[in-house]
Amino acid sequence: MNSDSMTVFEQAPVPKAVLQNTIPAMAAMLMVLIYNLADTFFIAQTHNDILVAAVSLATPVFLIFMAVGTVFGIGGTSVISRSFGQGRQEYAKKVCAFCMWSCVAVGALMSAGFLIFMEQILTLIGASADTWEPSKTYLTIVALGGPFVLISNCYSNILRAEGQPNKAMVGQILGNLLNVVLDPIMILGFHWGITGAAIATVIGNVAGAGYYVLYYITGQSALSIHMKDVSTKDCICANVLAIGTPASLGALLMSVSQIVVNARMAGYGDMAVAGMGVAMKVTMMTGMVCIGFGQGVQPLLGYCVGAKLWERFKKIMRFSIVFSLGLSAAMTGLCYLLRGSIIRVFLTEPASFDYAFTFTNILLTTSFLFGVFYVLTNALQAMGAAVQALIINLSRQGMIYIPALFILQAVLEADGLAWAQPVADLLSTALVAGLYLWTSRRMMGENFDFQPILLS
Repeated sequence: MNSDSMTVFEQAPVPKAVLQNTIPAMAAMLMVLIYNLADTFFIAQTHNDILVAAVSLATPVFLIFMAVGTVFGIGGTSVISRSFGQGRQEYAKKVCAFCMWSCVAVGALMSAGFLIFMEQILTLIGASADTWEPSKTYLTIVALGGPFVLISNCYSNILRAEGQPNKAMVGQILGNLLNVVLDPIMILGFHWGITGAAIATVIGNVAGAGYYVLYYITGQSALSIHMKDVSTKDCICANVLAIGTPASLGALLMSVSQIVVNARMAGYGDMAVAGMGVAMKVTMMTGMVCIGFGQGVQPLLGYCVGAKLWERFKKIMRFSIVFSLGLSAAMTGLCYLLRGSIIRVFLTEPASFDYAFTFTNILLTTSFLFGVFYVLTNALQAMGAAVQALIINLSRQGMIYIPALFILQAVLEADGLAWAQPVADLLSTALVAGLYLWTSRRMMGENFDFQPILLS
């Protein structure tokens, strides 16, 4: 970490330090959002809602690659930022190299597994006779880019740990922007349809990963991705996985839960699947911005933990909670006002539009909580609270959400599948607040006053 970055982490006014780290992270997540919307948007321009349904089915499966990249990205970020706070530069360097080559190995294994078990995967996600072939085409192509997806998602986080949020943002924007530019060319210009969408996705991830690799091999960083620096000594693997696994479980369970939703929704027809897929994309606009804010503030908090700067930690939390709540509320209001116009961009069939409109209204009821949830979750990860982070990430998209899907579907049919998410949002936000307060008491001392962190 250079001296300028250390100055920002230790001495800059809290609002400046937080915004300097979170604005690039939010901008990068906005590009991830645009990237996620692009395939669906340009596929929608073919005026074939069956293809929209196929992309909705395939996307959460592909996002499993991104979730696994988060294991090494969030885990590595937490360990590296705390190591910098403790002055352990060499240890941070070894952690960075370990994350790179783990991404390569795990990504290659995942790609092979997806290709081998493709037929079983399509059955699991509920692909119908109409959506089977387009879903298979999309997943087969994007699976080939597995290692690049992991590297891109990993290092978009790790660069922030060394005080380089702008460079982290550039890598994400480069890959995602290239994908967005190639989508209309390949989907509409070359008339490749869903094949073009998949190829554009792979090229975008290769470009993003290539940017991060060049950043390290050209010596711009004090960290390293060289094979000679890879080590599993001093609990490097265990420390990364202890934080990274709980963090990735949230993203992984999000993909699994979307697969479950799509499979259950398939019973109401392909138009219901398309409607639910688009409704999730509307609420994703708030979610992705808030995820970016939480990820941006984590290195600041992790550095404070490593250096035991507890007063600064509390000030950062106060500002972040208030700012993120206002941000998520404003984004939710904007999505609500524009929901009809947004849905019409993606869907043309009246039946799929009606489903999407109803589901969007339901999902937006609790999206104003996203900001607080992600700040508190990233605070737990920054503190190295592996068990607490594991509980949260298992709960929101797993232990709370998935049972709620089955219970509420039995009562409310298709609408119940949508209402499961607001129920999970409410319960998981209450849970993460409680775990944060408990963890803070243990870490900072029994006399620590938590109320100002949450409310002032």
